[in-house]
Amino acid sequence: MDEQSGMNFSEYVAILSGNTDLLDKARLEKQIGALESERRTFNQSKSQSRLKLEGINNEIEGVRYRISILEKDQKTFEGKIQKSSDGEILNPVKLISLPENASVKKIGAKLNELSETARTHGHYAEIGTLYGFKLLVKTETSRKDGFDFKENRFFVEGEGGIKYTFNNGIMANDPNLASKNFLNALHKIPILIDNEHKRIAKAEKELPVFREMVNMVWKKEEQLKELKRESHELDKKILDSITAKELHGEKTDDNDNRHKSKCTSMKIS
Repeated sequence: MDEQSGMNFSEYVAILSGNTDLLDKARLEKQIGALESERRTFNQSKSQSRLKLEGINNEIEGVRYRISILEKDQKTFEGKIQKSSDGEILNPVKLISLPENASVKKIGAKLNELSETARTHGHYAEIGTLYGFKLLVKTETSRKDGFDFKENRFFVEGEGGIKYTFNNGIMANDPNLASKNFLNALHKIPILIDNEHKRIAKAEKELPVFREMVNMVWKKEEQLKELKRESHELDKKILDSITAKELHGEKTDDNDNRHKSKCTSMKIS
């Protein structure tokens, strides 16, 4: 390709040969190449849009499944809630290592002890229950400035396996606040459900755009077919021209040979 003229090698050859059919052929090949490149780009973009569309649909399906679990946990929680005579929601936390009637102070003290000393090696360890939900602790390790740091986080787990946290699972030092950590985590379920519905709404707004891209049709297919048809016809025309020249050349050689033979006979005689 000549960077200044934009002419490719085939066009150079065609011009030097003086054959306008070859020049037309070179130009057709250039147009065909450009259209085929455009079609590849179009198909790649369409394929990427299809993958994106599938990803969004899978995401929506996953979020809807998560919502169903959240709603089930919320229903379970609401069905088991206990209230005091003045309507306050009770917090009947039961820790495995404490008696059922343990005071708030003892529960809070035990949770703070677990926060400092528990070592679960990255696994979830059950420590009690609240309204039928499992209470868990997990030791997480992080590294900073070359040192390993261990931190215990606390979770509430429902039947569907979703784990809820309050204050990112970090236990408060105050015994009363510590004892309410799990109850506060369960109170967040309606907020989580609302957030998941917002995720679906946001994802669904993108669907029409990618559906349109997936259903798009490349509009130059007929143009490309026509150019290829013209190129095929030119190939045939050029081949016929070359064949005719070869045949004409053979006849000329035969005439020359007969003339040479006649001249030789005359000299001998």
